[in-house]
Amino acid sequence: MDIENLQIQVKTFFGLEQILAEEIKKLGGKNVEIKNRAVTCEGDLGFLYKLNYSCRTAVKIIIPIMEFKAYNESKYYDKLFKFEWDEFLEPNQTFAIDATVNSERFHHSQFMTLKMKDAIVDYFQDKHKMRPSVNKDNPDIKFHLHIDRELVTISIDSSGDPLFKRGYRKEQTVAPINEVLASGMLQLAGWDGKGNFLDPMCGSGTLLIEAAMIAMDLPAQTFRRNFGFQNWKNYDSELFKTIKEVRLNRVKEFTGKIVGYDVDSEALDVAHINIESAEMEDIITLRNKDFFESEKDLFPLLMVFNPPYDERISINDDDFYKKIGDTFKQHYPNTLAWLISADLDAPKKIGLRPSRRIKLFNGKLETRFLQYEMYDGSKKGKYMNKEE
Repeated sequence: MDIENLQIQVKTFFGLEQILAEEIKKLGGKNVEIKNRAVTCEGDLGFLYKLNYSCRTAVKIIIPIMEFKAYNESKYYDKLFKFEWDEFLEPNQTFAIDATVNSERFHHSQFMTLKMKDAIVDYFQDKHKMRPSVNKDNPDIKFHLHIDRELVTISIDSSGDPLFKRGYRKEQTVAPINEVLASGMLQLAGWDGKGNFLDPMCGSGTLLIEAAMIAMDLPAQTFRRNFGFQNWKNYDSELFKTIKEVRLNRVKEFTGKIVGYDVDSEALDVAHINIESAEMEDIITLRNKDFFESEKDLFPLLMVFNPPYDERISINDDDFYKKIGDTFKQHYPNTLAWLISADLDAPKKIGLRPSRRIKLFNGKLETRFLQYEMYDGSKKGKYMNKEE
């Protein structure tokens, strides 16, 4: 592995690729290219550490280590058996393999994964008379197998657990929003820590915590303890320590307000536990309040929220969305508001025309991230109503 010029693939969720590319460029990535649900770039080992530690919209960061074409299973096994696996894996370490197979030749991802495992184990048995074992739940080293027709790509996972596992979430409510998606939504909405932020249906507090982290320029993985690269043979603990110190020295003071409302006192209890875990009690304010009975009291204000979907929580959604629109119009003049919904008819029910619609996925649910611009009085000029 050339640690000075790593070819890096950063995976993300659909719709967040552009935001991720901008993050990577700001962190110093070279030759940044946008792909489907991923961004590729180049950098050295220190940059890889920084990317894992700081990037808000990355789900997984992998490094391709081997690529070849295979036309049958025996050639596939032979190529894998001849690869120098001990550059990346010690005989006494555990490993796991994730697989994605899109090929007419090789139909079953489980079978191809098993053949790869056999090749790795046979290589070590043949060379070292020892064999590493598989640990699917908590491996020391994780490999990714990707087969597209005849092209086989093997990558090593630098992240370990997915990067939405930030380390601050201690409790959760029903179907909480993913941390990476939350941060992506905030960045799409233009949140930069200037002004004030409101999540009027805050649930377990994820949007509030991610908003505070952006406002303070606090690295995304400040509270995380383990990364996959820490088990690599070339892991440089002093370099990683230096990178963390440099990033934490960039943390800035936030002078605005970040506020969360919820009508559910149990949800607020969960949010409080998570906010305390993230050490944000002095920055985030929670209120047991019904958004539909609230009025704007923060100026200027950006609002971003994740209202309960009828797929997750039983609500009378026609009336529910109409009340959102009425509250926007009557109580939140001169406000920019964004909400995410899996109900693709939500704009009709809200009764206001969104100025932007962005297609995102919340897990497997297709959603729209909708922007509403509320003005005090009439606004001249045309609204945009574009799908992005």
